[in-house]
Amino acid sequence: MNIAVLKLYSNIVQLRSFSLGAGANQISQSAASQAIQQLEGEMGVRLLDRSKRPFMLTPEGQRFYDGCQDLLAAYDRLRDSLTPQRAHISGIARVAAIYSVGIHIMSDQVRRFMALYPQAKILLEYLHPHKVVEAVLNDEADLGILAYPPKNRSLVVIPWRTETMVFVCYPTHHLARRRVLTPADLNDESFVAFDPDLRVRKAVDRWLRTHQVRVNVVMEFDNTETIKQAISVGAGVSILPQPTLHKEVGNRTLAAIPLAPRDLSRPLGIIHRRGKLLPPSASRFLELLRRAEPEASSVLPSKPVDKA
Repeated sequence: MNIAVLKLYSNIVQLRSFSLGAGANQISQSAASQAIQQLEGEMGVRLLDRSKRPFMLTPEGQRFYDGCQDLLAAYDRLRDSLTPQRAHISGIARVAAIYSVGIHIMSDQVRRFMALYPQAKILLEYLHPHKVVEAVLNDEADLGILAYPPKNRSLVVIPWRTETMVFVCYPTHHLARRRVLTPADLNDESFVAFDPDLRVRKAVDRWLRTHQVRVNVVMEFDNTETIKQAISVGAGVSILPQPTLHKEVGNRTLAAIPLAPRDLSRPLGIIHRRGKLLPPSASRFLELLRRAEPEASSVLPSKPVDKA
């Protein structure tokens, strides 16, 4: 048994797949299967129950996986301490993110990370907010990124950034050329909302009630991208996080107008399981995210600019 086998076993368990784990270690699936069989022979126990699809960890396999994580993290720390000027970061960081964060933030951060640590890999999955939390709690993801992160004793929540919420409409809408809107301007508008069970929907509803605004909810969706598509075909208006609108406002397919007062925002947070020792790749990616400069909070001009 050696470090390479421990990494292989860890990757297979993390990715829930022999083929993906083998690919992460640049070996064939057959070679990976043989290596795990040999490992089980050396340990004298069955680590994986292959009778189920996908395979499941046996109790011994879970204990061995937890031990592998500790050993691999200790090995990486020792290696880094010996070569501080050229610390070698490898392995896979599993990240679960909500759709809007994944699309408008994460792609840039992943590119930056890969440029810094070409030996490491980011496995990024876009999920519903509830699924992000489940993935982290079930150790299917090392890090989770979502809005309105929940309080949970089993989670560490790291506040990350706050996004201003703005009014969004189709460019020919009668409010599209306004420079700022008051809550009262939204009364009786056809409104494309988030699904009722999402915390962002509850926050928007609470804001509307506080300002005594009544809108006509015509559609409900579970993600920002679908809401933007509905607005772009004239289905209604909405209130969305300003950073998710850069592309559409720049292309003039949507208009974004500030709300006054600016007392509605969407907090984003990073979560990981409490007590979990993050693999070096995930730890470095977390550091990179925390150092990343937030996008400007000012709202892009929504009023069309006449071409010369």
